Amino acid sequence: MLDISPAEWTAILLSLRVAIIATLVATPFGIALAWLLARRDFWGKSVLDAVVHLPLVLPPVVTGYLLLLTFGRRGLVGGFLADHLGIVFAFRWTGAALACGVMSFPLLVRPMRLSIEAIDRRLEQAAETLGAAPFKVFFTVTLPLALPGVLAGMVLGFAKAIGEFGATITFVSNIPGETQTISSAIYSLIQTPDGDAAAGRLVIVSIVLALGALIAAEWFAHRATQRLHGN
Repeated sequence: MLDISPAEWTAILLSLRVAIIATLVATPFGIALAWLLARRDFWGKSVLDAVVHLPLVLPPVVTGYLLLLTFGRRGLVGGFLADHLGIVFAFRWTGAALACGVMSFPLLVRPMRLSIEAIDRRLEQAAETLGAAPFKVFFTVTLPLALPGVLAGMVLGFAKAIGEFGATITFVSNIPGETQTISSAIYSLIQTPDGDAAAGRLVIVSIVLALGALIAAEWFAHRATQRLHGN
């Protein structure tokens, strides 16, 4: 039952690669957007917030299809990237990372925004009074205090990316060795005669990865909180 085959290892390692890259690329954008939603009032803020959370309520297949229309070889953005920069997302592992990043983005942003909103603004104002520039206030006051929320958002995004299926298979298909992640491999195995054992192994691996990510995030968040309180 626990004898993982080379093909299964390929799917596991690809899933980790896709989830890690999706999380790392999405995190800076998530932090910036969380700060914008938490600290600024502007026309259309509620619309922007709704757009950010749209992947949570849209069917994943719809999100994947929209990504295909936008970033496919004939899409407005995808065509330009392919013709001028040689960057191709459709039916590539990079497209899987893009789909996972889009689907996990709402879960990544939400804890970050709540964490920034919970920071006492008087601390930021005190730093500004002492002559700190806005970007220095952000990096030396806001971001360190919001670190537990940033870590929580990153791990939720990572866990979502590990388990993403609908948008990924719609956008990049299910190509072994290229776009076949754990979820799509399980989907293929349960439709294959005698594939139950292999599917069960991948299910166990996915559970272990998800639990490990959540436990690690809790530990890092606890350590960050202790450091910020001087313990």
